Amino acid sequence: MYKYLRNKVAILIFTLPALIVFSVIVFYPIIQTFYKSMFDWNGLGKGTFIFLDNYKRLLKDSIFHISIRNGLIFAAVLAVLQIGIGTFLAFAVSDIALKGRNFLRITYFIPVVLSITVVCQLWLSIYNEEFGLINKLMEQLGFLYRQNWLSSEKSAIYAVAVVNAWQYMGYHFALILAAVKSLPEQYFEAARIDGAGKIKAHISITIPLLYETYKFCLILAVTGGLNAFANMYIMTNGGPGDVTYTLTFLMYRSAFRVNEFGYGCAAAAVLVIECLLATIIINKSFRRKQITY
Repeated sequence: MYKYLRNKVAILIFTLPALIVFSVIVFYPIIQTFYKSMFDWNGLGKGTFIFLDNYKRLLKDSIFHISIRNGLIFAAVLAVLQIGIGTFLAFAVSDIALKGRNFLRITYFIPVVLSITVVCQLWLSIYNEEFGLINKLMEQLGFLYRQNWLSSEKSAIYAVAVVNAWQYMGYHFALILAAVKSLPEQYFEAARIDGAGKIKAHISITIPLLYETYKFCLILAVTGGLNAFANMYIMTNGGPGDVTYTLTFLMYRSAFRVNEFGYGCAAAAVLVIECLLATIIINKSFRRKQITY
């Protein structure tokens, strides 16, 4: 095996198919997006080369600034809820003293496999101002509080982000639970001998050892928030007004509603750069020597 690993021709033969597929499916479309972003183009005829005018226009577009802000808000909500609650659920289910652990594993993962349309329709009912679960619960508890969650400029983007966080929380739960199960049991036995409780053991042992898993989950949550589209499209259609726009929604609106494909490509190019920068920053921030056990 070592002989084959040193053979550059063999390495090229095995990696070339993957590189070709990656180039055709991922790399080439990205290059085309950056290229088309420099055109005033309606998606059908021949475009007019305008160089960086679409990017200059983006910088002056108030919707673009709203989209950047909403993407960051979405990413923050996903990171906090998905990783935070996913960690709590994973730690709870990993406890062998907990009854019904297998049932809970399946239950927590069910939202991930549901259609996003079904999930959004469910939460539209929960958020409903007249008969929604949240407002009715407030009413039953005696609070004189009624909120139209998706029509408020202050709460709409957070309400939509919570839906996405709830649906894909099970994915992070599964990743963290698998990582917890892979940890050596002797570390926890030593902690119990030293008198550490479950909470202290998780804080001192489990969380530090899940460093790489948390980095991966954070990248997924942040890039997922920056790429958010379907939830806004189904639940708010970018509204009220333009307060729930993200870069993906701006890209969709520009390309398919007002036939400004060049402008939409410019928004897509900025999104690619934003996700790339977020990934680089997270990797740089979480860089340390790998722990072996």
